[in-house]
Amino acid sequence: MELHDELELVIAAAADLAGPDEALSAVIPTEPRPGGRIYLCAFDGPARTWAAVDGGGRLVTERVVVREAVSIAALCELAEESAGGGKLEELRRQLVALRVTEHPEGIEEAEEAALELERTIERAPRVASPGYLDALGAAVRRLEQSLGEGPGSPFAEAMKQGSAVVGELEREVTSGYKGSLT
Repeated sequence: MELHDELELVIAAAADLAGPDEALSAVIPTEPRPGGRIYLCAFDGPARTWAAVDGGGRLVTERVVVREAVSIAALCELAEESAGGGKLEELRRQLVALRVTEHPEGIEEAEEAALELERTIERAPRVASPGYLDALGAAVRRLEQSLGEGPGSPFAEAMKQGSAVVGELEREVTSGYKGSLT
């Protein structure tokens, strides 16, 4: 089923999970495993609550599946925010200005890498998946190399630092989950 069609079904199912003082505030499509979409649904109310539903709109009750979905969603979000130093549009403008004013060797390669990274970042709604995360990482690395970054990667460091954020989100989701997790 196409993402947009599945989203409609999931939103309807998630709306049924909302409590009387809650409103569905976000639906995050993920595919932690090939062929198995899981939608993380956030509900705002007196306290934020969460649910994960599958592509058929059924509540997911397996803790490991929920955690995988949360992890890949958080990692993809972090990767998008960290790509190109977190200011990809500004970086592209600076590269153009540098090419026009100084025209250093390799500037075209850097501009092309920045454009490729921009194209790799999908518009919402997009599915957070390991493949998408890998594509982002590869495009960022190409950009870093074209800019002359050494063997270390600022992007990789940002991703390592983000593990605490991933863990915190996992705790928030599982502690405010709308069903029993096994």
